[in-house]
Amino acid sequence: MASPCRRTGPTAVRRARAPADRVYHAFNRRDLAVLRQVWSADPLAQLNNPLGGLLRGGDAIAELYARVFDGPARVMVTFGDIVEYADDTHAVFAGRETGTFTGRDGAELPLAIRTSRYFRYDPAAGRRAMLHHHGSIDDPVALRAYQDAVAG
Repeated sequence: MASPCRRTGPTAVRRARAPADRVYHAFNRRDLAVLRQVWSADPLAQLNNPLGGLLRGGDAIAELYARVFDGPARVMVTFGDIVEYADDTHAVFAGRETGTFTGRDGAELPLAIRTSRYFRYDPAAGRRAMLHHHGSIDDPVALRAYQDAVAG
């Protein structure tokens, strides 16, 4: 992930990027096991997005990803236009996910999502884990097409 804006030192940002990069690597490969590892086990871990609404807890979040991965739409995204805020214990990445998904008719359609991801160092696990993710699609027609494609 390239960063146009850094708010803290490069070492903290570099450490924080690794789990964020794993999110997109796992998502684009439909790797639920890796996504489960990246998310915090905290019951208040929260995902707010166009497909699941507001979900709390790793199991509910994993269930949503499983439905996306097992569903008819193939979704591919990259993360760009990123602003990073990080220190040794916290990191926030805010930017835009862009990519494509296959619609109900099999056609490839563009995808544009405003997104943020929050990671916190978990001393018990010895790693940074994602505690919060928010994604929004601004275009209501594109939102409906995406929801319909993923739902099948």
